[in-house]
Amino acid sequence: MEIKIQDLEHIREAAREFVENIGDRTVFAFYGHMGAGKTTFIKAICEELGVEDVITSPTFAIVNEYSPDSSLLSPDSSIFHFDFYRIKKLEEVYDMGFEDYFYSGSLCLIEWPELIEEVLPDDAVKVTITEQPDGSRTVSF
Repeated sequence: MEIKIQDLEHIREAAREFVENIGDRTVFAFYGHMGAGKTTFIKAICEELGVEDVITSPTFAIVNEYSPDSSLLSPDSSIFHFDFYRIKKLEEVYDMGFEDYFYSGSLCLIEWPELIEEVLPDDAVKVTITEQPDGSRTVSF
């Protein structure tokens, strides 16, 4: 599936379309160059799911947990937002207990998954964000 994000004014519409199409899948691996809009799109997804917390990239924390206020996720479900950009070795991912997150049934939104691909669940959904020459973005999954 492809979703076009014409500009920032339309990102919530794109996030809404994304949320409507996630089905029962829970682990999403976001690929894209630096500045492609991964964090911005994940923020819009979280907002669509009713997260009222301040949503920021977990670049230094590696993972942020958000509590959605949404009937679109199961009760007591969390959203885990990962940024593995600063991971130096895979042992760091093992040390943080990645299995507890990825196999929790909670929504996991992962930036820089190429650094941890060997531990991603087999059913992780690959999401690619590509910047177009006109400045718009295409989200493919």
